[in-house]
Amino acid sequence: MNLGISASPGIRHYIMSQTFTPADVATHNTADKGLYIIVDSNVFDVTTFIDEHPGGAKILKRVAGKDASKQFWKVRHFPSDIRPRVGV
Repeated sequence: MNLGISASPGIRHYIMSQTFTPADVATHNTADKGLYIIVDSNVFDVTTFIDEHPGGAKILKRVAGKDASKQFWKVRHFPSDIRPRVGV
């Protein structure tokens, strides 16, 4: 499984500028390495967003480097919660 990726302030959504495997994303699980999450096969760099997350940094740190789709949708997020912050 390859996940495509690209960038914006706050949350960075990687689209086609780079390709990551789930194993690649798994290495981005600390602030030093960058905090990446997967939501619906999309990769997001949430490193600079961590302190702004309304649910707190702890939640993002717990899912960093992993597929966070289930957790994302479980708390009734909407696509607009993440998409407007995406840019290239």
